[in-house]
Amino acid sequence: MKTTRHPLTPPSLEELAKTLKPALDANYKQASASVVSCPDLSQPPFYLASAGLSGYECVADIGGQPHLFPRPLLDKKYSLLECARSMNLQGERGMLLGAGAGPFHDIGKNSELSPNLSWQGDYSNVTNLTRFTGVDSITGGKAKVVCRPSPSADCALMTNLYGSSGEAGPVLKITARSRKGDDKSFTECIRDVLYKAYGDGHQISVGGVFVIKKGKANFHVMPDFPTEDKLPFNDRHELNEWLTYHHFSAPMVCLTVFHSADPENLGLRMEHTHCFSKGKDEGGHYHYDLAVGEDCAEEIEYEAYFNTAKTLYRIDKPEVSLKQDLHG
Repeated sequence: MKTTRHPLTPPSLEELAKTLKPALDANYKQASASVVSCPDLSQPPFYLASAGLSGYECVADIGGQPHLFPRPLLDKKYSLLECARSMNLQGERGMLLGAGAGPFHDIGKNSELSPNLSWQGDYSNVTNLTRFTGVDSITGGKAKVVCRPSPSADCALMTNLYGSSGEAGPVLKITARSRKGDDKSFTECIRDVLYKAYGDGHQISVGGVFVIKKGKANFHVMPDFPTEDKLPFNDRHELNEWLTYHHFSAPMVCLTVFHSADPENLGLRMEHTHCFSKGKDEGGHYHYDLAVGEDCAEEIEYEAYFNTAKTLYRIDKPEVSLKQDLHG
């Protein structure tokens, strides 16, 4: 896989907290942004494969949406551990989390993937808590979703990863409750603020985990690949019609990677968040939260722990690029 390395120079977490707070206050009735010592994120309600998000903080954008549109490229299969090696994460200790397409070659069908794994000692000593969310069946136009542990440490087509040594350290903690503004997406609200503050020329890449503690949000789940007679996808509308959409309730664990800008025109997926539930067959690609009365009786509440990447790796960049994300 062709891999390029791109150093990043993020502002301090303290500066980011000060930058984000006014916008969070404008969008939510209650919000906070502060720098804290990372709690043990391997514990409930986060369930990460590592306790922390610090130590050689980096992100990777692997493949891309052109590997799905206009037709799936089924030779695009990736090992998460090989991606870790390409990201120069050391075998002694490390972790990955993020969002991507599931390993259809192992699962038996297409799915949404929530990468969540760590290793200690060497790459063969792996704790793999990765989960996939897929469509089990469609009856009467309604999709039945399953959320299960992944049978492998692979992914496919496109994946966005945050990686680190998994150590404890300072992190950006954000809480938000009871949305009052127009920014329905928690991650896009943050990303938009960073873009407005730092512009096209200063890329800030962020990764981490947030929990939807209360309320409900809108997700999509990719079904299995269309049969050949229904390919290629001709436009964005056809692709969106193929996806299945769902309203799922808290609690949901959300793994995310997002960027404020793409100054080197690397064809980055600007925001990618996949979620899973514990004990429920619910999960998928996060879009936005629902207002009270919009199929939701309880106001939304988020709690997030993020860190900034010091290096970006672009892995197996598609030969063609898309001007915008196909499905959010």
